[in-house]
Amino acid sequence: MSLGLGAVPVLAAPVTIAALGDSLTQGYGLPVEDGLVPQLEAWLRARGNDVAMINAGVSGDTTAGGLSRIDWTLTPEVDALIVALGGNDLLRGLPPESSRANLDGILARAQDRGLPVLLIGLPAPGNYGPEFKQAFDSMYPDLAEAYGALLIPDFLRPLSEMAAENPGTAVTTYMQSDGIHPNAEGVALIVEAIGPVVEQLVARADAGS
Repeated sequence: MSLGLGAVPVLAAPVTIAALGDSLTQGYGLPVEDGLVPQLEAWLRARGNDVAMINAGVSGDTTAGGLSRIDWTLTPEVDALIVALGGNDLLRGLPPESSRANLDGILARAQDRGLPVLLIGLPAPGNYGPEFKQAFDSMYPDLAEAYGALLIPDFLRPLSEMAAENPGTAVTTYMQSDGIHPNAEGVALIVEAIGPVVEQLVARADAGS
């Protein structure tokens, strides 16, 4: 006997994005809700994106650390990947060719899984010399092109631009006391800048599902 029940709709699962990074991703020095990943997730949801984000940021992590963690970061529910690594490689003066090889390994793992990727870089300072800077800065666009990844060349660009416009107050307004990590207001500026590109990542994940 048929009960005449209609088909039960299957609710689409949210797009799950893993954010693989260092202290800038992890939210160093901030309450959990003020870190990059929670603020970015809230920003995306407020704009109608059905997303769930995984905070795979580890303070002090290098590109080598990210490569060592990538396999267990890419759990079955992950639909897309953000890679934001390289800052600690710079602080330690690690060879750019090593950083490039590590990022290449990370992107290759994501490619093997068929996952869209957003690669977020940082520019090298000039104190390591022009050859180092050229090698480091070029690895992000080169790898993004090689793997068809989305690219944001400079994670901290919104804060750098703010500092250029307001040199007297930008650091105290948008940075923590260490002068390295953004505070909650600084993170919000970063989220506003990178959010539209992350929406492109979500669209790629939706198209591939």
